[in-house]
Formats: sequence, structure tokens, C-alpha cells
Amino acid sequence: MRHSLSGRFLILTIIFVMLAEVFIFVPSVARFREDYLLARLERAQIASLALLATDGMISDELEQELLENAEVLNVVLRRDAVRQLILSSDTMPAVAATYDLRDPMPWVLMRDALARLANPEAQVIRVIGEPVRDAGLLIEITMPTEPLRMALIDYGLRILALSAVISIFTALLLFVAVRRLMVTPIRRLVDAMMRYAEAPADATRIIRPEGRVRELRKAEDALQALQKDLTGALKQRERLAQLGEAVAKISHDLRNMLSVATLVADRLEASNDPTVQRIAPRLVNSLNRAINLTEATLAFGRAEEPPPKLDRVALRPLVEDVVENDRLSADSAAIAYLCEVPAGMMLRADPEQLHRVLSNLVRNARQAIAATGASGEIRIGGCETAEGWKITVSDTGPGLPQKARDHLFKPFHGAARKGGSGLGLAICAELLRGHGGRLELAESTGTGTRFEIILPLGLAT
Repeated sequence: MRHSLSGRFLILTIIFVMLAEVFIFVPSVARFREDYLLARLERAQIASLALLATDGMISDELEQELLENAEVLNVVLRRDAVRQLILSSDTMPAVAATYDLRDPMPWVLMRDALARLANPEAQVIRVIGEPVRDAGLLIEITMPTEPLRMALIDYGLRILALSAVISIFTALLLFVAVRRLMVTPIRRLVDAMMRYAEAPADATRIIRPEGRVRELRKAEDALQALQKDLTGALKQRERLAQLGEAVAKISHDLRNMLSVATLVADRLEASNDPTVQRIAPRLVNSLNRAINLTEATLAFGRAEEPPPKLDRVALRPLVEDVVENDRLSADSAAIAYLCEVPAGMMLRADPEQLHRVLSNLVRNARQAIAATGASGEIRIGGCETAEGWKITVSDTGPGLPQKARDHLFKPFHGAARKGGSGLGLAICAELLRGHGGRLELAESTGTGTRFEIILPLGLAT
């Protein structure tokens, strides 16, 4: 039980309540001692006034009875600076200590009470006080300490017993309350985690927040959000695995088809037709890139991309090749392509992967403009900054929808057009991460979109 939260809380509650009772115990015992002594003074005062009323004409037996009733050994009255012995016993032991109860300090009362409890020796003490101030009498008594100490012990035991009962009862109430308000919800939270861990892909095992305590409710909300994200990620991973397997199968057959197409393209290069001679090299280059891509997909066999093969690349010719290929891909007469890359700009990158990134961005820009049915413009620029090489691809299309901006670079979530998979931007971002760079959406409004590619200058070393 001491290893559980509720058990430890129960033990700590009992300890703290007992400590609180100890701080109450000392003043209570001091107060009890003061009342005990004042009661003896009052009884002595009454006995002395009764004796004075009879002018001292009482028998020795009656005098002894008055002393026993007051539980004192003798009584002295002080009036007008005169001490008068009113009642006295036959034997009078030596007085061990004198206590004055006229306006005593609290700490003095507590000190004397604890000292009496700690001293088991039988002694005789003198007590001075004014039990009834209006009587104008100062009473001085001597009394044994044994009855006082026994009364203090009896009172202390009763206080401790009552404290123990209060502590246990309070602890049990707090135990039940904490168990109901905290331990049970925490246990429910742990059980929900364990159930979910057994089958994280099962959406029915996601916790439903029901906590009434604010902190626990926040924990349940956070766990629910985490479980939803994890379940979605697992489902997406499964879909990506299935897609990867399908792509590998398709790539295998596609490679064979492209090999045949390459042989045909090689023969086309021997044609004397000027148009064929101009187009054939681009066709061969495109087929070679497609074959290399399918072979890389088959060799890797996973969703990740192979590491880049860095080389010095002239950016402007690469951009011009991307633009020419995009012009041949569709009827893009209504779209103007502007290459604003400086002629001598060189950077270090994998030319094939960078070609894929730019092709994806330019194709997305063209499709966005074509979807509006109006003419448009695509600009590709490049420059070198203190941060690194920057390549920009901008268009005059309608901009990305909010859903695409919220899930940008996430496969199957960031599609900007109906029927798209959202894989293009995700692939671009992954390829650039392999270079140590990044792809950013710099701007997207109703008048156009601009993407920025940042490649670190450190790649040049």
C-alpha cells in the first residue's frame, strides 16, 4: 500500500495531522495545568474565607478536611503586605519551586507544564495567585506535585487518543476523496494507454476525455490528440508501404517499356528531319532520366530517397532544360516562362535530384495557372545570399487553398488540386533535406504563389 499513490497520501495525511496535533498539544497541556492550579487556589480561597467567617473556631478534623478538599498542604493569605497562615498541615516538606500565576507569559506556562511532565520526582511546590481579583486577597498555597502530574498525564493521553481518532478519520476521508477524484482518473488514463498500446492502429481505442479535474482533463485531451496523430501516421505509413510495393512493381515493368522506347529514340536520332533532330535528344534525355528513376526506385525499394551525388552544376542550363521539357509536356502556349537565373551561377547539388525538384515545382505552377483557364506567367530565379543559394519558382496562379497550406509537404494531405496526391511537394522537400537545404512557401495569395529553395553554401567546400 505504501507504494501506491493513495496509500502514500493516507500515510502522509496521518503524519501531518499528528504533527498539527502536537503543536496543539503543548498549549493545551499548559492551559490545563494553569486551570488545575487556579482551581486549587479557588478552593483554598473558599476554605480560607469560610475559616475567617468563623473567626478560626473550627476543629482540627474540619481544618484537615478543608485542606484535603482543596488538595493543598497549607493556605496563606496576603492582605495589606501581611502574610497570614490560615490553614496548615501537621507536616510541611520543603518547597521545591514557586510559581506565580498573576499574568504569566504563555511560553512560561508551556515550559513549566512540559517540565512537570518530564519530572517524575514527588515534590512540593508553592503557587501564588488571585483566583477572584475582586476579593482583594492574594492566595498562596503549597501542594504536592503527584496529583498534578497524574492529571497532566491523563489529560495528555486523552488529547493524544482524540488526535489519533481525528487523524485516522480525516485521513480516511481524504483517502476516499483522493482515490475518487485523482487515483481513479489516473488509473483510467493508464488503462487507456495500455489498451491503445496493444493496437495503436485501432481508432476505437483512442481515449475519450471525461475527466472533471482540469489538469487531468488536459492530460486526457493531450493523450487523445497524440493517439489520433499516431493512428493517422500508422495508417499513412501502411498506405505508403502499399504504395511503395505497387510503385516497385510498376517500376519493374516500366523500365522494360522505357528500354524499348529508348531504342526507338536512338533510331530517331538518325533521321534527317530537322524537327526530329531537334526533339530527339530531349526525348532521349527524358527517357534516360525515367529509366534512372525507375532503377533507383527498384534498388532502394523504400519510401526514402537515395543520398544525393553532389557535383558542380550550372543552374541556368538546368533551368532552361526543365522549362523546355515542361513546354513539351502540355499545350502551354498561354503560359510564359521567364528564366531569371544569372548566366554564370554555379552551385553544388545532385543535378538529377535538383532537376526533379524544379520539374515538380514548374509543373505544379503550370497546372495551377491552367486550372484558371487564363494566361499566366512562371518565373524561375536564382541568386546567392549570405544564407545560401536561393532558387525561386513563382507563378501568377490562384494561390494554394488553405487546406494545402496547412498540410504542406505531407503526402496525401497537401494536394493543391482535385485528384492530386500531394506527393510532389513531399518528394521535393525530402530531396532538398538530403542536400542539407529546405523548401519553403514564401508567398501564396489570390494573385500567385512563390516557392523558395535554399541550399547551404557549405556544400561548395
